[in-house]
Amino acid sequence: MSFLTSNSQLLLEKSMGYLWTKQAAILDNIANAETPNYKAKVVTFEESLRNKLQARLSSTRYGASSGKYLLGEAGRQTEAEEAAQGLSRMGTQSIRGIIEEAEPVVFEAQEQTRMDDNGVNTTDQMVELVRNAYQQQYVYQAINKHYSILRMAVKGQ
Repeated sequence: MSFLTSNSQLLLEKSMGYLWTKQAAILDNIANAETPNYKAKVVTFEESLRNKLQARLSSTRYGASSGKYLLGEAGRQTEAEEAAQGLSRMGTQSIRGIIEEAEPVVFEAQEQTRMDDNGVNTTDQMVELVRNAYQQQYVYQAINKHYSILRMAVKGQ
């Protein structure tokens, strides 16, 4: 039912998937805190989304040019203004496709914290677990608010 979900709702759903993946990685890290040669898992989503947006933006600027607008002496744009113009040219469906394509990326951190080559710092992992729980709570609240607004619109109140 894509007509009921906006791009922001889709992004919230993708964020929830990212947070679940991140929670699983953190719990794996904590469970393997005493395993020799274990490298901590790190999950990113923002980089994947940013890279897909930048790739699409650069392909929409004067075809597939190098990515900078050719402006006269007087017309200098900031990167934020340039990105906003690019996003408005791309359209809602194109942005929706980018959001749908973006997925969380899990990789192993190459740092070690102990002599047995284990890369897990349990204190950092516990802090990240709590931070992740708060982020999940905020995303749940935002999703709930979105559906409350839809429910209110359907009921006409």
